[in-house]
Amino acid sequence: MIEVTADLDKPLELTPAHFNLEEKVVYTIEELEKGKKFNIHFRTIPSPPQAYRGFLRLKTNYPEKPELTIWIRVRIQKKG
Repeated sequence: MIEVTADLDKPLELTPAHFNLEEKVVYTIEELEKGKKFNIHFRTIPSPPQAYRGFLRLKTNYPEKPELTIWIRVRIQKKG
């Protein structure tokens, strides 16, 4: 889980722009406090043991920070 918090005095809006792990990972954006605080949850899709890297890019309504990139590194291990 990643927490995103707005530091400016105006509401933050997050819009998905690009996600390059869509066949391996799913994500949800949960708005905890309207325009202020968000949690981004990631969950892997069942697959054989492997490792991969990618990112989720979000657009914001802040001209000071128009994009937010979250880098993702995943390592799936065999159970047991």
